[in-house]
Amino acid sequence: MTDNKSLTNKIDFAVIISVRRANPNGDPLNGNRPRQTYDGYGEISDVCLKRKIRNRLQDMGESIFVQSDDNRVDEHRSLKSRFDAAKIPTKEIREISCKKWFDVRAFGQVFAFGKNEGADAVSVGIRGPVTIQSAFSIEPITPDSLQIVKSVNLETNEKEPDKKGSDTMGMKHRVDKGLYAAYGAINTQLASKTGFTDNDAEQIKKALQSLFVNDVSSARPEGSMEVVKVIWWKHNSPCGQYSSAKVHRSLKVGKDGNIDIDNLEGLSPEVINGL
Repeated sequence: MTDNKSLTNKIDFAVIISVRRANPNGDPLNGNRPRQTYDGYGEISDVCLKRKIRNRLQDMGESIFVQSDDNRVDEHRSLKSRFDAAKIPTKEIREISCKKWFDVRAFGQVFAFGKNEGADAVSVGIRGPVTIQSAFSIEPITPDSLQIVKSVNLETNEKEPDKKGSDTMGMKHRVDKGLYAAYGAINTQLASKTGFTDNDAEQIKKALQSLFVNDVSSARPEGSMEVVKVIWWKHNSPCGQYSSAKVHRSLKVGKDGNIDIDNLEGLSPEVINGL
């Protein structure tokens, strides 16, 4: 944390995401096809979005507790290993972990680890001030599926070394074109509990603007995912002038990506283009 002053005013935000020929978030229960609701609308889960925010914050130099193996910057392969290495006294877990790790004071964390080598069992839950909803597409999506063939077998067939194995056949799924919107908020009451500051909120804003930097893969090639706009509402009081539901409803996103924001007296949104 850069200062000791917790968040002063409530914040609401929205993120408009463009997808072109990519799989924004595969569903492991459906052959890794792009996630969809029963009505056919595309979905990017809140967990997926928070993972990307954590990665961007880590790229920006922030200390992150829940690191993915792809982005890991230390030798710890599990949360317990990272927690144990910090050697935090049981009575100070809440205070020290919030100071040490940005994502703990932002999103919260459940520290639930069994007794190990003389250390007491730990069960501490921390509620974070930053919440984000899943992103949903503005229109229903129609995923495309491609059959792909690898040029080499995973293992050699000793009896028929030239024969293609069944493992060379696979499927790849993508959304040809889609526009998604996600909404979130930052709560001052919970920020005061974790020490989340105004400067921390600015870091979240920057992370949202660059959400897909260093996030490329074969499912999401460079340039296929883009943050179109970030809309940032900073209220003039700790509890906010309006409910988050009313603020989020004030944003209308068109099929072409154009936005229209209803006027809420005394609350002016900051509209930021993505990188």
